[in-house]
Amino acid sequence: VYISLETRFLNCMYAIVVSLYLMLCILLSWHCSWEEVSGYDENLNTIRTYQVCNVFEPSQNNWLLTTFIDRRGAQRIYVEMRFTVRDCSSIPNVPGSCKETFNLYYYETDSVIATKGTAFWMEAPYLKVDTIAADESFSQVDFGGRLMKVNTEVRSFGPLSKNGFYLAFQDYGACMSLLSVRVFYKKCPSVVQNFAIFPETMTGAESTSLVIARGICIPNSEEVDVPIKLYCNGDGEWMVPIGSCTCKAGFETDNGNVCRACPPGTFKSSQGPGLCLQCPSNSRSAAEAATICVCRNGYYRGDVDQPDMPCTSVPSGPRNVISVVNETSVILEWHRPRETGGREDVVYNIVCKKCRADRRTCSHCDDNVEFVPRQLGLTETRVFISNLWAHTLYSFEIQAVNGVTNKSPYPAQHVSIDITTNQAAPSIVPIMHQVSSTMKSFTLSWPQPEQPNGIILDYELRFYEKDHAEMNSTMVRSETNTARVEGLRAGTVYVVQVRARTVAGFGKYSGKMCFQTLTDDDYKSELREQLPLIAGSAAAGLVFIVSLVAISIVCSRYCSPGMKIYIDPFTYEDPNEAVREFAKEIDVSTVKIEEVIGAGEFGEVYKGRLKLPGKREIYVAIKTLKAGYVEKQRRDFLSEASIMGQFDHPNIIRLEGVVTKSRPVMIVTEFMENGALDSFLRQNDGQFTVIQLVGMMRGISAGMKYLSEMNYVHRDLAARNILVNSNLVCKVSDFGLSWTAPEAIAYRKFTSASDVWSYGIVMWEVMSFGERPYWDMSNQDVINAIEQDYRLPPPMDCPSALHQLMLDCWQKDRNARPRFTDIVNTLDKMIRNPASLKQVASIPAVPSQPLLDRSIPDFNTFSSVGEWLGAIKMTQYRDNFLNSGFTSLQLVAQMTSE
Repeated sequence: VYISLETRFLNCMYAIVVSLYLMLCILLSWHCSWEEVSGYDENLNTIRTYQVCNVFEPSQNNWLLTTFIDRRGAQRIYVEMRFTVRDCSSIPNVPGSCKETFNLYYYETDSVIATKGTAFWMEAPYLKVDTIAADESFSQVDFGGRLMKVNTEVRSFGPLSKNGFYLAFQDYGACMSLLSVRVFYKKCPSVVQNFAIFPETMTGAESTSLVIARGICIPNSEEVDVPIKLYCNGDGEWMVPIGSCTCKAGFETDNGNVCRACPPGTFKSSQGPGLCLQCPSNSRSAAEAATICVCRNGYYRGDVDQPDMPCTSVPSGPRNVISVVNETSVILEWHRPRETGGREDVVYNIVCKKCRADRRTCSHCDDNVEFVPRQLGLTETRVFISNLWAHTLYSFEIQAVNGVTNKSPYPAQHVSIDITTNQAAPSIVPIMHQVSSTMKSFTLSWPQPEQPNGIILDYELRFYEKDHAEMNSTMVRSETNTARVEGLRAGTVYVVQVRARTVAGFGKYSGKMCFQTLTDDDYKSELREQLPLIAGSAAAGLVFIVSLVAISIVCSRYCSPGMKIYIDPFTYEDPNEAVREFAKEIDVSTVKIEEVIGAGEFGEVYKGRLKLPGKREIYVAIKTLKAGYVEKQRRDFLSEASIMGQFDHPNIIRLEGVVTKSRPVMIVTEFMENGALDSFLRQNDGQFTVIQLVGMMRGISAGMKYLSEMNYVHRDLAARNILVNSNLVCKVSDFGLSWTAPEAIAYRKFTSASDVWSYGIVMWEVMSFGERPYWDMSNQDVINAIEQDYRLPPPMDCPSALHQLMLDCWQKDRNARPRFTDIVNTLDKMIRNPASLKQVASIPAVPSQPLLDRSIPDFNTFSSVGEWLGAIKMTQYRDNFLNSGFTSLQLVAQMTSE
């Protein structure tokens, strides 16, 4: 038998394998049983082997130890062993202690410590790797080597952390030869993948370990997804690529992992795998790595044009303008420009100017001039212009513009035409107001038409009972813009229209507006309301002239919206019709959503931007309808827009429009930077002066006055439903139920008077900087307390005049509460007279019953009764007060109705 010890270098397909060439030395053997022997391998090559065969001696323990092996940073080591083993059964008279296996051990250390004669050989704490068994053993010996059975086994161990290690082979009773030992580790090679460079990476401590390698983008490339990494597995293979790099704009790939600059005359506008493109028409690039080709002089790209589109120029002017004048309207028609600049997006703008007859000066037309289909961005070559002044010279400029007109330093090409309007009847009277009413008459007034088109000769009113046919109308003439209509029935609603007349004839009738005469109960109620004032005046020696208060009657849909009466969208047979009538449809492309700012009943609320054609971009709030809605939810959601669209007041949140023709359905309103009033006040507790707080309350009351005059009842007036902009302007929003009046709780009766109750709660919230009304009391406890005449005490440092106004709002009898008109006037007096806010309120046991307007300047700020009367514009009654014995402010303060 001959065996050899050999070393070799193995380069595996799946990994770079580094072999450590070892000289296996016998440093010390307990029984000196391992022998180094020369022999021949199966190919008759001379080799050196180690062999041992002491099978006839009991208790064998023969060791073979390597020299110190540097691990070179590897965490897991592989050992390949080639050996032969003699079959014990083929050895005559072999004892039972004969083995056909041996053991592999290792010992990890930071330095060389094994030398002959040291205790290390005898006592080192070796760690066993495995017991090695032969797949094949031999039983006959052929010195030609043909019957020799060579086994190859590979074992691994780890993790390793010290500088190096020793290997040890233990024979404990086998007849065997160790031909060769190869020690190696595995690693993943350096590689360029997905335009990223990954460094050479060692495998992990376990065969199943994955080691993360971070990649670095190659030159002229940039990250697409981060982090960029590969995983090196236990076999030295790269796997699971994550992230990638790609060539930058201005650089292209050659289908390899190289990014090359675009040559002059070409460009690449974005990062990615694309190739450089030739510059489009009318553009050029003079340098390498161009990301866009610059337009030549006189050519431009539009705001929405892509970099690969050709540069274009502005159009020439429109041609062959024709005009047709009809009284105060005109039709303009024209032909398209000969040159469109190489673009298909040519549109037309109309500039309207009104000129003096001598043509010396011209000014832009009024906003009420109407253009159909529109004034700007016309795609047709025809426009109808109306609402012009009669007998007036106008100059119209028709501009041809396209997507690059705004890039040119020169004005848009245009053509002008002058026309003079003809004689015309007056325009429509915009609105009528009810000045007063009795049981058999009412007095109406109205403004002059916006375009009288001459001298108004007189007005004609026609009216009829609402429940009767229009053919039963009665006519009344008036030479002024006021008329008293008499001979009417008590408690009856009448539909009224008015029109103006000039020498050119009558204009069109105004929209139908509804007015009502007093009922017998209304008349008696008004008298009762005046009695306390009359009695108080008699006691003080004052004579007041009692004037009747005009009664606003809710108009049905039959009446004109010109009267500014609120129309409930749910009275429409099709609620979608209300949306179309009161809310403007917005193209979804003009809305840009930016971030979520809250959540509503129907979906999320976003902050965004709105850019309508011809207008500047503004920030907006966007309410959305969540997916999966049913038709009723969509109807309820859009009903808010149908309501908001009817309002136009600086203290009411403004509706910009709705998006109903795409998903999600949206309601777009103005954006209020400071959000809800209650949370804004809590965040700024104590930061505002009393006058600033009164100014906020005044804005809210002005908005509610507007709503009440439109006969709209809010039902959910609360600080959480008031929004605040960056200028501290408060605006009313949202609609529902809140801390409300007793009659609303008990009988579900909602009126402007119940809104006044809620307004008193809002005042309390403002003055307490957003504290919760009634604190943690349950709803039932609040109801019981109100019924027992409990009212909220004044907040800390609240002026007595403001708390008294709150108490007035909380009168149990709704007829005793002030109207929003009174509240606005009262707050205006306070703002003009800050001294009235100096006295701080104390906590009253029960609410006081107001005799006079308690918001007038505090008595203590005046030195005499006369001075006080002057402040409230009642100086003419000075003698009456003095003659009746009210000679001091203390006596005045004690006045009663008796």
